[in-house]
Amino acid sequence: MNSKERVLTAFASRKPDRVPIDYDSNAGLESRLIKHFKVKDKEGLLQALGVDFRGVGPEYTGPKTHADIPEKGIKADLWGIHRRWVEHESGGYWDYCDFPLQNATEEEVAAWPLPDPDKFDYFTIYEACKKKNEYAVFTGHAGIGDIINANGMLRGMEQTLIDLMTEEPAGMLLAKRRTDINAELVGRTLEAAKGGIDFIWMGEDLGTQIAPMISLELYRKAIRPFHQKIIDVAKSFKVPVMIHTCGCSSWAYEDFIEMGINIVDTLQPEAVNMSPAYLKKTFGGRLAFHGCISTAGPVAFGSVPEVVKYCKDTLDIMMPGGGYAFAPTHCLQDNSPTENVLAMYETARNYGKYT
Repeated sequence: MNSKERVLTAFASRKPDRVPIDYDSNAGLESRLIKHFKVKDKEGLLQALGVDFRGVGPEYTGPKTHADIPEKGIKADLWGIHRRWVEHESGGYWDYCDFPLQNATEEEVAAWPLPDPDKFDYFTIYEACKKKNEYAVFTGHAGIGDIINANGMLRGMEQTLIDLMTEEPAGMLLAKRRTDINAELVGRTLEAAKGGIDFIWMGEDLGTQIAPMISLELYRKAIRPFHQKIIDVAKSFKVPVMIHTCGCSSWAYEDFIEMGINIVDTLQPEAVNMSPAYLKKTFGGRLAFHGCISTAGPVAFGSVPEVVKYCKDTLDIMMPGGGYAFAPTHCLQDNSPTENVLAMYETARNYGKYT
């Protein structure tokens, strides 16, 4: 099988030749891996690791919507989210800060500049899909369609949860504006791809490691309608949907099935009701799985033999009958030893074969 066939077979809950493999990491670790394999760029790294997935998306071509704040070290993105670089002993990352709409009124949210779907270049999508045709091609990412996370990056987590519980007009308007734009971007990208995109990737973090973040009732009332709008766009093009959900989130999976979601991503095994055995027993055959390899477990803190055993144990649970793609639960972190990450992917390639 080529990569596309492998992924589509697994996502249909059938057995491919081997488990599909995916990858994501922080910049520090990625630079070490590129150096180890002596390749020029990320594409060379993906090939060296045996990664079966490739993403495509339209490039923004419009004017900058929000100014950076150099004196504070703040970078502002298209949505106005503020980030500041934070160093730590093994590397660094861009952390969210300031929350510029935290105290905004409904009128201020309505006036907040957001990216215009007309200002993206969709003309490159078709050729990008053709170039990556042997791989499983997706559009979107873990931040497409999410309400708690992305609203939280602009209004702060506490205010965002209050917004959802009280139906605060400012917060709900922000969620609607963002969802409408994302739905338009996804639809135009799928149209431009002319069948070249295999699935869309969206997201929503619904839990901590010890419990759900919100109730199922609140999810159904305040968030599910926004998610459904993104899903319906994908379904209008007959494209499967994968959703990223950090933390304890399996409590929402029955709703996901009703809504038309096909694949669940992340699957943090240390969170409540998120162990591979529980997920496979409860949802196997009705949902496909992408993830399960913890970025906070043996890959980060164990020895090479411990990594190999951990990955084999996960594969033993998730592989039977198909329906599983091997992937980290989030970005592999800078503190993960290079040799552990190499062992992780070597195990997936060799032990993850169906016989």
